[in-house]
Amino acid sequence: MERSLQQSLITWKNNPNRLPLILHGTRQVGKTYIMKWLGQQEFDRYAYFNFDERPELNDFFKLNKDVDRIINALSLIGGTPINDSSLLILDEIQECPEALNTLKYFAEKRPEIPIICAGSLLGISLNSGSSFPVGKVSFLSLFPMTFREVLPNWRIELFNYLEQINSIEPLPSYFFNDLLDQFKIYLVTGGMPAVINSFNDAHSFETCENVLQNLILSYHGDFAKHPIMSDVAKIGQVFNSLPSQLARENKKFIYQLVRTGARAREYEDAIQWLNHSGMVHQINLVSKPAIPMHAYIDLGAFKLYAFDVGIMRKMAKLSPLVYSEGNRLFTEFKGAMIENYILQSLIAQFSEIPTYWTSGNSAEVDFLLEYNNQIIPVEVKSDENIKSRSLQIYNQKYSPKLRIRYSLKNLSYQEGLLNIPHFMSDYTKELVDLIMIDNKS
Repeated sequence: MERSLQQSLITWKNNPNRLPLILHGTRQVGKTYIMKWLGQQEFDRYAYFNFDERPELNDFFKLNKDVDRIINALSLIGGTPINDSSLLILDEIQECPEALNTLKYFAEKRPEIPIICAGSLLGISLNSGSSFPVGKVSFLSLFPMTFREVLPNWRIELFNYLEQINSIEPLPSYFFNDLLDQFKIYLVTGGMPAVINSFNDAHSFETCENVLQNLILSYHGDFAKHPIMSDVAKIGQVFNSLPSQLARENKKFIYQLVRTGARAREYEDAIQWLNHSGMVHQINLVSKPAIPMHAYIDLGAFKLYAFDVGIMRKMAKLSPLVYSEGNRLFTEFKGAMIENYILQSLIAQFSEIPTYWTSGNSAEVDFLLEYNNQIIPVEVKSDENIKSRSLQIYNQKYSPKLRIRYSLKNLSYQEGLLNIPHFMSDYTKELVDLIMIDNKS
């Protein structure tokens, strides 16, 4: 299955000033697969080393910092020469902080050697205070597969239709209804590659359920890798509370839903661990929608979302049968399922974590995007009822040039309001660019 990140990897490979590349991503989102794909497609060969599977590799990096000696040793172990025509892959590199630090020596002394590394808990290591090659590496992030990435494997003609859209006008009913049906399947499966592969092979939700359950169990296994054992249970408690947190009208994170009597200071480290591991997305409240938004963040109020909508559905124990029950996938849990996916989609496109805004108890805008020096308010409607008092209040108060609403209504743009059907959320950036270009002309 093709991933949108593949082109970015090719661009990195062809960059004459290429630095070692660190690939971020939660466990099982396809990091190993895409690194090996790059080695197979763009290089004469690749040399793959996994520090979790082969901890003895650590010694080569702990005992010396001589890049040439390290390359020679890895060439002997891997049975393939490592040079400028081969890709060196270091997987689960967080298991060897010395290897992570050695990347700066690769950048300085052997910049011609293409090197890429990744790890399921790499974000934890990068935020642990360990020695890190600042300014000597590049970063890319890999997320669960989006609906846009999955659709070609299900209905190529629908994918091709969406790809050729270059104006903002309603979609014909033939395409709209079929796309909505396919998107509902996606909301059940989510975007984890193993789940998508399972569905593609069996065309059954039952096999997907087993894969999703095993993935959730593996994530709980990762919690035990926290160095402070007293926090392991807390990490699990926060993660398990996500469905109940998002099932409320006001989705602000409530510690009492984690455990009766819970307090913020008890769970701050657990939330930070989940954030750094990529297993949750933390959306902070801003006191004022002004640029730069991060200068106005209220650290005391935030929302937590799951990193994958399929994982979220499975954790919420929502049966796959909901696929055949009209619009329940969009309306259950106060619209949490579709809101969770829209957030995933926005993060994958804009490479930034949005914020959100409230006006006391009278209004709440789901997300705020900062793009091209504009702040774009985003509202997610779970059904065809598109009345939005919150967006109206925000518009009256701040008069943004552009507002975005996701709903079950057709694609349209009128008086500064861009309505995007849920299944087109992965095209948001392109649609916004179309509007901005038109506004300049």
